[in-house]
Amino acid sequence: MKVKKAVIPAAGFGTRMLPASKTVPKEMLPLVDKPVIQYIIEEAVASGIEDILIISNRGKSAMDDYFDYAPDLERALLHSGKDHELEMVREAANIANIFYVRQKETKGLGHAVWRAKGFVGNEPFAVLLGDDVMVGEIPVTKQLIDAAEKYGASAVGMQRVAMEAISKYSSVKVTELEDRIYKVWETNEKPAPEQAFSNFAILGRYVLTSNIFGILENTPPGHGGEIQLTDGLGTLCKESPMVGVDFVARRYDTGNLPGFLETTIDFALKDPRVGAWLKEFLIEKARELQ
Repeated sequence: MKVKKAVIPAAGFGTRMLPASKTVPKEMLPLVDKPVIQYIIEEAVASGIEDILIISNRGKSAMDDYFDYAPDLERALLHSGKDHELEMVREAANIANIFYVRQKETKGLGHAVWRAKGFVGNEPFAVLLGDDVMVGEIPVTKQLIDAAEKYGASAVGMQRVAMEAISKYSSVKVTELEDRIYKVWETNEKPAPEQAFSNFAILGRYVLTSNIFGILENTPPGHGGEIQLTDGLGTLCKESPMVGVDFVARRYDTGNLPGFLETTIDFALKDPRVGAWLKEFLIEKARELQ
């Protein structure tokens, strides 16, 4: 079970990041000096993925342009002797084989993933949600791929959350197979705490078999009136093996303003170009507010 394809759903309206996301896709908002989606793609590539499909919509052509060559800009950088800047611009264009398809109707995450059917074919594939930036020694997608290949199963990435927060996520019913890897029996979308199977929440990473497409095609709208990927997973795990991976990584949620600011500050503090300056700046600002 070799996983060489990935799908990144990026067709949402980004309402939690308005007004900026009115004209700038939230996936293109910068974390220090790179857009959020580039970190997601870099994780996929570091996990052995070769071909990536971005599910977009009519308002997100900036993503297409960013991962393409920019002849006028590159020519100007070359003539100005800005070799480092030219290398950075070209790096984004050469990072992977990137393809696009539009989700013509906003019908939910399950429908967005279903739109990848023609790209995936009969192969297993990874799904990486663009809001979740993961930082770990081993890429989270690679952790899932390793578990999926070992058990011949689909895999979902998960971590424990506070039970009072489980209604923001999808919960899973699991039994332990080995350290940090669990058999998945059932899933449910954004349950109330008393309806949750456990406090393990699915968090933005999946490795799925192509069987999911037939399931999603016949999955009725669920929570929020949308076709939910979680509902499809609930059927898939009953028809074929599925494991949950309690992944080892720090997860950042960039899809809301507090999470985006937290991620930006953390990433900037670790950047050797600006980290020391930002640390002193924050210390001084904290003194001023005392």
